[in-house]
Formats: sequence, C-alpha cells, structure tokens
Amino acid sequence: MKNILLVAILVMSLVVVGCAGMTPTQQRTLSGGAMGAGAGALFGAIAGDAGLGAAIGGAVGATGGYLYGKHKEAEEDAYQRGYQQGKQKSY
Repeated sequence: MKNILLVAILVMSLVVVGCAGMTPTQQRTLSGGAMGAGAGALFGAIAGDAGLGAAIGGAVGATGGYLYGKHKEAEEDAYQRGYQQGKQKSY
C-alpha cells in the first residue's frame, strides 16, 4: 500500500511539472486522454479487456479534451475581439 501511494504521488508530480510549458489546449488534451484512459481501463476490465478499453477511452478522452480546448480558445478570441471593438467605440 505504501508503494502504491508513493508511485501515485510521483506520477502526479510528474504530470504537474510536465504540463508547465503547455498551452491550455494541450493541457486539456492530455488530461482528457488520461481521464479517458483511466475510465476506459475500468470499464474494459469489467468487460474483459482493460487494455482495449484504455486505448479507446484514451483516444476518446484526448479528442474530447482537444475539441473543448479549441472551443475555449475560440470563446476567448471572440471575447477579446468584442472587448477591443468596445474600447474603440467608447467616447
């Protein structure tokens, strides 16, 4: 049990440090893939093939994270354009 806790802490610290230089979309893609792989492995283990479940879950999670990241980028760009237009029209 102590070894599992140590490995979990090590993995989490590597994830936090590894994401430091990433864009928000890259971070969302990575975290979506990791969460998807975890969930896929869980459901795959129940169905009988944890590896296949992890692969499918990881792919779906990474795709979802990427699409969500791009959506948030577009949302921020639209906000900034509107803000700049509002500043130009103020008297």
